Amino acid sequence: MSNQIFTLLSYALSIYQFILLGRVLMSWLPNLDRNNPIARFLYAATEPILEPIRRLLPASSGMDFSPLIVFLGIAVLNQLLGRLF
Repeated sequence: MSNQIFTLLSYALSIYQFILLGRVLMSWLPNLDRNNPIARFLYAATEPILEPIRRLLPASSGMDFSPLIVFLGIAVLNQLLGRLF
């Protein structure tokens, strides 16, 4: 049972990483319409996690390192869950 829970959590974290990657890639395309449904979904799914981290990080001359922090946090969480289960 615990192995199934770990597998489910691991899949959920992997899916979130892909969503976050989509958000990062989308930010590199300045001419992309931010009002299309995919863009709205990516922002709605990632902004509640990124915004508090962005507030905690010091200003870095236009670079947003919050996705990197989230990617690292997910990797650490995956490692901890792997050792727990």
